[in-house]
Amino acid sequence: MDFALNDEEKAVRDTVRAFIRKEVMPLEQEALRRERAGRPALDRAELRELQQRARKFGFWGLDTPEEYGGMDLPAVLQSLIWTELGRTWVPFRFGGEADNILFHANEEQKQEFLIPTIEGERISCFAITEPGAGSDAANIKLTAKRDGDDWVLNGEKTFITNGNDADFVIVVARTDPERKASDGGATAFLVDRAMGWRSEPIRTMGEAVPASLVFTDVRVPSRNILGEVGQGFTLAMQWIGKGRYLIPSHAVGYAERALQMAIDYANTRETFGAKISSYQAIQWMIADAETELEAARWLILRAAWTVDQGLDARHASSHAKLFGANMANRVVDKVLQIHGGMGYTRELPIERMYRQARLLRIFEGTDEMQRLIISRDLLRGYTKIGGHLA
Repeated sequence: MDFALNDEEKAVRDTVRAFIRKEVMPLEQEALRRERAGRPALDRAELRELQQRARKFGFWGLDTPEEYGGMDLPAVLQSLIWTELGRTWVPFRFGGEADNILFHANEEQKQEFLIPTIEGERISCFAITEPGAGSDAANIKLTAKRDGDDWVLNGEKTFITNGNDADFVIVVARTDPERKASDGGATAFLVDRAMGWRSEPIRTMGEAVPASLVFTDVRVPSRNILGEVGQGFTLAMQWIGKGRYLIPSHAVGYAERALQMAIDYANTRETFGAKISSYQAIQWMIADAETELEAARWLILRAAWTVDQGLDARHASSHAKLFGANMANRVVDKVLQIHGGMGYTRELPIERMYRQARLLRIFEGTDEMQRLIISRDLLRGYTKIGGHLA
């Protein structure tokens, strides 16, 4: 059993790490200043310019097929890259990406939506969550009713990432009220903002600002159906599933950066004539944090490896999402405690990290949903305890 990264994995990780240190981390103080003033840490033009610099480094379209100019990297490499991205609180992502379900588009839709999104000319968002539904993704109320060759959409989506900036939305709507959404009753549509939907910002305890999307008699032509009629819920689950190993991968980098801040502070801060690193209470918090980090790292990499093997990764990804998200919350909490009162102020980024980490346990599948998946798989015999070692 070999736990070592191969030469390619090390080279990619180190190149990304160098780019983040050189190009992104120097922006951190300005990003914090902007956020404290209620402004975005990066505007659209700045993000695009950074992404173009990364493209010169060779990083463009991590998950995008090579035929579209992407790298089409395996899941393990993507996991390692997302960990490196997590080391900075500047909200940077490599360009050349599109929602994975956009690749189900037909040729005409690819020219109108997919390729401009990959090139960074258009911004998309994905909308399935509705008010009052939350984790009950199948409880879709937004309707799409056929009217000639068009469909008329009415309803609301909520907590939509990129919803305030998106040029178009991939929205899942109920098209057959007689069938469950999960049984062919829902369809995905590609809907330009110009067709009439509007977005309303949702202020949160973190820096991210999701949106509510409101559809009032929004008319969409049948040619804008993504995939097939009745396929919407299946596509939605495909979209959601990918994040369950990438989000905790990001959390590992997040927690690593926070823990290093705690170690540096403990080795310089003095109380009662001694550095606080000499106190057992501090030592144990650091030891516990590092242990949890390592456990999360290997759960996440195993989930990514499972994806690369072409196996059903849902169970392993739920392990990774559940433990990784909670690990980040516990580690950042310890880091804030080690910094004491200074950690609670906005002079340091720790309070920001504390607020942002809390979101990890909610979006792309709550803790409770991951526990439901894990326990259901075991209780129904879909998987066995330690089955991956069989």
